[in-house]
Amino acid sequence: MKLYLDTGNVDEIRKAASYGMIDGITTNPSLVSKEGREFKDLLLEICQIIDGPISAEVVSVESEAMVKEGRELAKIHKNIVVKVPLIPEGLKATKQMASDGIRVNVTLCFSATQALMAAKAGAWCVSPFIGRLDDISSDGMDLIEQILTIYENYDFSTQVLVASVRHIQHVTDAALLGGHICTMPYSVFQQLVKHPLTDSGLSKFLADWETRKGSKK
Repeated sequence: MKLYLDTGNVDEIRKAASYGMIDGITTNPSLVSKEGREFKDLLLEICQIIDGPISAEVVSVESEAMVKEGRELAKIHKNIVVKVPLIPEGLKATKQMASDGIRVNVTLCFSATQALMAAKAGAWCVSPFIGRLDDISSDGMDLIEQILTIYENYDFSTQVLVASVRHIQHVTDAALLGGHICTMPYSVFQQLVKHPLTDSGLSKFLADWETRKGSKK
């Protein structure tokens, strides 16, 4: 499973990239607005840090405007993936951009039928928001399982990008189900490698080593 960081903060991206395990970046208008920077400049800097798919979202809601905006975003860098919302106009825009060879991330997916429509439109990936489903007492991971089954049934090439990840159990479950990509905030990424028994075990090993050294004096 590929690991993406869901952020527009270049400091977080640089820190995560130093591990050598980040495969791509997802951004959205909310994340970008927090940075207070010109969108194109921010995207270019991110592309210089991460050599992988970088999702950049359109803000138009009409298909022709989405396509125009998406084409401009795609020109910024070869790694840019155009992100569009899963609405009828977004699907129309996806169909057009996909036919032009532009990779499209169809976002804000909350049902299996929406994901089916995205795949039929030619989406490069679809982004189901599991955390937001959990928030309304639905099981986000059930949706991931449904989408993966449908895509396998009909041999769709569209990848499932597990989004709205809130904690490491989401990451584990996504991997167990066979999610193609999982995107997460930097705070969740930091937790992936942590476990209290690892920390306590290491502390004991080091303490025992220091005791050994002391006994030889």
